[in-house]
Amino acid sequence: MQIAQFLYQGLVLIGAGKMDDDIAKEKDVKKDSSNLSDNNKAGNPTSSTDTGKVLSSDHIVLEEDQSASMQSGLSSEQLSDKDNGSVSLPDGLSGINDPEESLADDNTFEAVPFADEDAFVDELADLILPDDEVVSIEELKSKVDASLADSSYVDEVSDELELRWEKVATEVFKEEPVEEETDEEEEETETLLDRVNKIFARKKINTDPYNMIEHGPIVDFTIPADSPYKEVELYEVNPPYAYVRIAYDPATHEFQYQALEPVLTEKEEELLESIKLKFVETLDINLKEISRKNAETYLRDNIMAYLQEYQIDISPKKRERIIYHLIRDYVGYGEIDILMRDSFLEDISCDGPDTPIYVYHKEYNSIPTSIEFVDDDELDSFAIRIAQICGRHVSIANPLLDATMPDGSRIQLTLGREITTRGSTFTIRRFKDNPITPTNLIDFHTFSTAMMAYLWLSVESNKSLIFAGGTASGKTTAMNAVSLFIQPEMKIVSIEDTRELNLSHPNWIPGVTRQSFAGGDKGSIEMYELLRASLRQRPEYILVGEVRGAEAYVLFQAMSTGHTTFSTMHADSVQSVVHRLENPPINVPRIMIQALDLVSIQVQVKVGDERVRRCKTLTEIVGVDPRTGELLTNDVFTWDASRDMFQYSGRSYVVESVMESRGWTEERVREELKRRQDILEWAREKNIIHFREFAKIVVTYNREPETIMKIVRQDLYG
Repeated sequence: MQIAQFLYQGLVLIGAGKMDDDIAKEKDVKKDSSNLSDNNKAGNPTSSTDTGKVLSSDHIVLEEDQSASMQSGLSSEQLSDKDNGSVSLPDGLSGINDPEESLADDNTFEAVPFADEDAFVDELADLILPDDEVVSIEELKSKVDASLADSSYVDEVSDELELRWEKVATEVFKEEPVEEETDEEEEETETLLDRVNKIFARKKINTDPYNMIEHGPIVDFTIPADSPYKEVELYEVNPPYAYVRIAYDPATHEFQYQALEPVLTEKEEELLESIKLKFVETLDINLKEISRKNAETYLRDNIMAYLQEYQIDISPKKRERIIYHLIRDYVGYGEIDILMRDSFLEDISCDGPDTPIYVYHKEYNSIPTSIEFVDDDELDSFAIRIAQICGRHVSIANPLLDATMPDGSRIQLTLGREITTRGSTFTIRRFKDNPITPTNLIDFHTFSTAMMAYLWLSVESNKSLIFAGGTASGKTTAMNAVSLFIQPEMKIVSIEDTRELNLSHPNWIPGVTRQSFAGGDKGSIEMYELLRASLRQRPEYILVGEVRGAEAYVLFQAMSTGHTTFSTMHADSVQSVVHRLENPPINVPRIMIQALDLVSIQVQVKVGDERVRRCKTLTEIVGVDPRTGELLTNDVFTWDASRDMFQYSGRSYVVESVMESRGWTEERVREELKRRQDILEWAREKNIIHFREFAKIVVTYNREPETIMKIVRQDLYG
């Protein structure tokens, strides 16, 4: 019922809206009728049928209906019923369908309504109340309701009519989607902005760290199917980036040192070169504020910033391969970085371009590697870069270079084909951060425990030594190890061409020579000048890397004045040592040679299938025969090659000298040597091989001998 009333009110409003349109259309019809009237006057009347069609159209206004009804004598109730839509015209009254009755005198369609004024007055009079009349609202309301009530009205609407009204109402009251269109426009605008933001906004690239388990290895360990080599050993040198495979070729019976590291694809190489170019153009860094330790972190951060800036999104595995090569080339040693990280290598040698680099391996001796430089340009560029890393300069004008690398290794380098016809070359003698200790030498069987105890007592008693031998016989290594017997408070001055010694003593002045700046002799500092200057520094021990010229004369002068000196030289026997010292360019008088106390002859020999280093003889310089002028010597220890054992001769003039200077008896000396042997054997069993840890043992024995001996003997003998 409520829906029906609501629809009825809506239809009334629609009717009111359409009424204005009908009035406007009526005016047009009137104009057309006027034209028809003019035509009739002109002798061209319109037919009654056509006129009836015009007059029977829907353009009939409500006032005309009311006028016709009044003229026909309709009552007010009938008018009311007519308003409700239930009134029909009386019989014989055709209303305005009759063309002659509907035409006015002026032949127009303007209808003049007929109104009964007396009837209207009577109805209005009923509404006028006398003075002092009490008005009842409920009574008036009932009268109005009674007048409006119609017995023929049924307060029910058929389902068909209600559905029709509902359909009409839906169409009528359908809201225009103005707001929805606005929302769509806003959505379209937002979508466009989103697209613009997607174009110009910074995307978040993949920054997940590389994980070998999650992303897989970045190094290919497979052996090619057509390779003649078979794997013998595989070990890591810089996991997870660099590994070494020792391979063996059964056909040629040769070993090969294969360097395994990440291999870049063509696209990755292009990206690597673009990053290098970008770094050259944009990196602004103060080298004084950055060290080699944090340089890797600095490069990683800048690589990630580059990838983010240029929106390069690659997988962590590919990214890590590129980062490895960039850090290897910028912070490391480039193509030979994997060789420099291998602790099993002693020497690295490059003989020219298009030739494999050779290495000396502790287990497999000298073997070729899978690394080589393609052409002269690549090798020359590498040689110049290595020289710059060492803080030195090499050029075609000065193509020779001896330098010390940042890790302490010694390098000899030549540039170009003028002095080495196959091209640039370099040879690197590896340097260990943890130098070899006396414990290592005993373990390698280079010295026996008794020999090392003897040297310990000699060093403590300020005896001068020279370690002589051929190339790579272990001269400098032995001197560095024996120097650990020096007490830490003693002042030490070392003089070398290239830095090789590594001591744990705080009171140590390491000196190195310097080449001239622009050729010639101006600005150069030789070992002779350094040795002369060291005598004014009041050292208790002077260590000279190698004597080969005038500096040897100053060295023996220092021995004669009471300074304890250690040095090395190239000679294969004591006779060769004396011969070199007495002849040019050294020219040391024989009378000064007797200031030397010990000579250790070092050799590199082959025992079985292994190449090993041994102390061939440990010889004392006793003095000079006054009658013959011959140099008197005493071989305290000798190496027996057939049994690979060391033999003691039974007498030591150095030990006798210690007994005399310290007032010890023979039993006391033997006890002292036995104690030192026990300590060395205990350190070997406990695997105390770090040079700082070994130095602590020496200091402890000097400060609290009984305390350490109690611990040693309890561990050794229970």
